Amino acid sequence: MYSIETIELSRTFKRNKGRLIYALRDVNIKVRKGEIFGLLGPNGAGKTTLIRILATLLLPTSGKAYVLGYDVVGEANKVREVINVVSGGERSGYGIMTVKENLWYFTQLYGLSRRDGWRKVRELIELLGMEDFADIRLNRLSTGMIQKYNLARGLINDPKVLFLDEPTLGLDVEVAKYIRRLIRKLIKEDPERTIFLTTHYMAEAEELCDRIAIIHKGRIVALGSPEQLKKMICDELVYKLEVKGIYSKLGERLKEAGFSKAVSSKSDITTGLTSLRMVLSSEEEAEEVVKWLIGSGYKVISISKVEPSLEDVFLKLVGGKLSEE
Repeated sequence: MYSIETIELSRTFKRNKGRLIYALRDVNIKVRKGEIFGLLGPNGAGKTTLIRILATLLLPTSGKAYVLGYDVVGEANKVREVINVVSGGERSGYGIMTVKENLWYFTQLYGLSRRDGWRKVRELIELLGMEDFADIRLNRLSTGMIQKYNLARGLINDPKVLFLDEPTLGLDVEVAKYIRRLIRKLIKEDPERTIFLTTHYMAEAEELCDRIAIIHKGRIVALGSPEQLKKMICDELVYKLEVKGIYSKLGERLKEAGFSKAVSSKSDITTGLTSLRMVLSSEEEAEEVVKWLIGSGYKVISISKVEPSLEDVFLKLVGGKLSEE
């Protein structure tokens, strides 16, 4: 039995004039127990829709979905007993109540006794290192503190399947590292627990996830371990180029010129440079790109061949960087 399984899962929405929009189309995934499973995709790809269906917050249009063997439609109440959902940037609770008061409030919603509720609150405050702000009102917390509180709230019912939707969104580097360490710790302490993670940070996915699914326009376009995914472009070359000047549309211009669709560009105002990252089939193609840039009036500062990364796999499959989308 898998922790999560979907079979030909689809979800459509009606737009103006009755036009159907596919948020999900024939999604098939199987997530194992004890696994940190990552879902990567640009905005609008269907990530949140999939989580909402698996968390029984949204009905599928067709297909099936199971969490720990329970049908998310026919056995929604049983699914809710074994899951929890934490989204980056949310503020669940009452702002005028303190952190520990809010956590205790949620223990009561889950049916814990008064005594067991306070015991659980103390355990979670210690686990997440929240002693310094446990007595501070929720509406006075920083973004990092809020996200620790959100994770604590998501662990109150000791879920066997924990959905983390952008858990480090907007956090500074140190707090994000702390959250990632905690995610690994949660799996280590309970090998039966499963974490289903969406993120916009490619390095985070590569560091944490046992397997990753890439979703684009509602479809799963690739699935495997980070190492397996990187093998998808082992026969291709990845180049990094730097061009003098700020050109926000340079990547699009290269695509229109007939070069690789797998190209991303990023401009840095402080250096006055635009960086390009391209997945190409040969060194000759790289030479053609440089010739085109020079012939179009751009000044090429540098070009170098780099090791393929998970980000390049995404670039190849989707045609753009995750952060750009």
